[in-house]
Amino acid sequence: MSRIVHFEIPSDNPEKAVEFYQTVFGWKCNKWGNMDYWLTTTGEDNKLGINGAIMKRTHPQQPLTNSIGVTDIDTVIKTIEANGGKMVVPKTPIPGVGYYAYFIDIDKNIMGIMSRDKEAR
Repeated sequence: MSRIVHFEIPSDNPEKAVEFYQTVFGWKCNKWGNMDYWLTTTGEDNKLGINGAIMKRTHPQQPLTNSIGVTDIDTVIKTIEANGGKMVVPKTPIPGVGYYAYFIDIDKNIMGIMSRDKEAR
């Protein structure tokens, strides 16, 4: 079984969104590299929940997105397409982490997939 492992909250003003979530929920946010992307810790690792990110919105209709952790991203991409899903962002390296891609499911929801892969490091 694959689980949701990461969320992304798009924002027109990510610095203000970071401040909001830190103040309201006590989340910890740290800018990742030179990108408009703040890795967000929502709680202790031994507690129920997931971590994610707050990011600069890249498209006016960009939704909040959840990403599912997978072992073999290439196989999952083929399985998504074979079952009526459509890839909207191709497999892309995440330096030092692995790969990600985004797809639209059969109900037009956008979701992500992520794999940790030594080849991307």
